[in-house]
Amino acid sequence: MATTEKKLFFVIITGMSGAGKTQAANFLEDIGFYCVDNLPPALIPSLAEACLTAGGDASNIALVIDVREGRFLGDLLDILEGLRKDGHRVTILFLDASEEALVRRFSETRRPHPLAHRGSLLMGIRAEREALGDLRSLADLVIDTSEMTVHQLKRLLLDVFQGWERIDSTLILLVSFGYKYGIPNYADLVLDLRFLPNPHFVKELKPLTGKDQPVADFILRESEARDYLEKLAEFLDLCLPLYLREKKSYLTLCFGCTGGRHRSVTIVELLGERLRQRGYTINVHHRDIGKE
Repeated sequence: MATTEKKLFFVIITGMSGAGKTQAANFLEDIGFYCVDNLPPALIPSLAEACLTAGGDASNIALVIDVREGRFLGDLLDILEGLRKDGHRVTILFLDASEEALVRRFSETRRPHPLAHRGSLLMGIRAEREALGDLRSLADLVIDTSEMTVHQLKRLLLDVFQGWERIDSTLILLVSFGYKYGIPNYADLVLDLRFLPNPHFVKELKPLTGKDQPVADFILRESEARDYLEKLAEFLDLCLPLYLREKKSYLTLCFGCTGGRHRSVTIVELLGERLRQRGYTINVHHRDIGKE
């Protein structure tokens, strides 16, 4: 591939059929990615060369690669490594879902599974999972969509990838969530904030969120909460460089309270600002802030 100062940002969207790959590509297209579905991996270098020589704004590219590519998948990792050696940024996004969720989705849509011709739908799902096992283990980000709505998946992906094409270092995603809605299955580290003062039980604060200053003031009025925030920042100052030393493209830190509306949102907002001041690249996702 020709040497050029222009660098491309590739998101390889892969994973289980029925887990949301098409929706993910549509969401990335909404924020400016050039999306290609079912492209044989062998053609990726040609596509990269075309984007480099054609000019214009086609520098952010999302490719849907799945089990339909069959034997071509064996060459995918070598091709992606070649892109990285040329200085391009490559992220593998793997979308997964439980057998129960996939069976339900295929039954509802009446779509045939790409491997169902080898037997039953369930056999096809299991064969696909086995075929993609190695690729899943190498993915930069694995998201289980079993319990996600389309809107929840969209919000997460937009929060993750919005502006990421400009990032040259590890992206740290800070996520607030509510324990009563379940722990995010894409977390690298989870911290429990349910010991902090709860604004939910204060009448004038209940309708607000952790983004509102009165809520933050309430949570931080106790010295224990302020001390915890300081110790948490010190802990991350210690461990984040160790994570980054491993050359991870993506790191997800999740902070939970009961409902995911007040305490976790406040801590994520405050911690995100502190980490940005320390030079880290931070995106924020408030998973449950809109729920009652």
